[in-house]
Amino acid sequence: MVGVLSNRVGREALAAGDHIYSWRTAYIYAHHGIYAGDGMVIHFTRAAGHEIGTGTFLDKFLFSSSPTTADGPPCEKCGHLIKPQGVIMSCLDCFLDGGSLYLFDYAVSPPFFLAKARGGTCTMAPSDAAQLVVHRAKHLLNNGFGMYSLFKNNCEDFAIYCKTELLVETAYSVGRSGQLASLTAAFSAVASSPLRFLTTSASGLAIVTSGMYCVGRYVSDMGVRRDVIKVPVERLVEHWVNNVTPALPQGATQAETAMPGGSPTPGGLPELPGEGELAKTATPEGSLELPGEGELAKK
Repeated sequence: MVGVLSNRVGREALAAGDHIYSWRTAYIYAHHGIYAGDGMVIHFTRAAGHEIGTGTFLDKFLFSSSPTTADGPPCEKCGHLIKPQGVIMSCLDCFLDGGSLYLFDYAVSPPFFLAKARGGTCTMAPSDAAQLVVHRAKHLLNNGFGMYSLFKNNCEDFAIYCKTELLVETAYSVGRSGQLASLTAAFSAVASSPLRFLTTSASGLAIVTSGMYCVGRYVSDMGVRRDVIKVPVERLVEHWVNNVTPALPQGATQAETAMPGGSPTPGGLPELPGEGELAKTATPEGSLELPGEGELAKK
């Protein structure tokens, strides 16, 4: 377990399967990855030349160059391994990009977790064995980790999944990222909490706000959330497909949901009666029988 004040470590302390990160752009955010051993790191990026992004004007403040667009010749150690986007492998020097090396901590106690005021540095969730972590990272290197999303599926989400095999089930919450959880908790504490009106003093407001911030971070951590499930890496793509595309009822086929003419019924709606079926309600001569004048006179 690293210290409360800093998670910074030396390269000699690294072991295969470690979750590492490095701060970018004046500590605005950190880039995360899995150390695979032999000086190589497997990490998740948004697009060619960019580690993260939102697709908006904010990208000019958040972007940092990945090794794919570094000035000068490609890196002799990892230049031939770089892919345009997605899960990539690069050497430790290219991953750090001149920054310092930090180790993400797992299975920390609640007091230790709350003492780390900055999110994205530790979690209360336990890590799996190192060989399993490296196996997942290498599997995703070859098969991908889905579409990059700053709020749902970013580099920290990738690293935490490799370490824990945990995925968030609910679609309305943020992903596994502690950085995003901290940001959400901060906004909730400042803008959404009615408790801030219970005090007018600066110290009281600070206590209420910090308390709400800590609660928001705590309930969003992967170690205590109840909306997470274990999904083996070999079934990850299947899990995503089943959660995006509604499955047919067990044993049903497209043919069973089709109309008699062979075209599928939209939404499974019953077939409306055609002209032939209306004719069945007519007289044998084929025309509908209308009441005569005598019958009308009786009424």
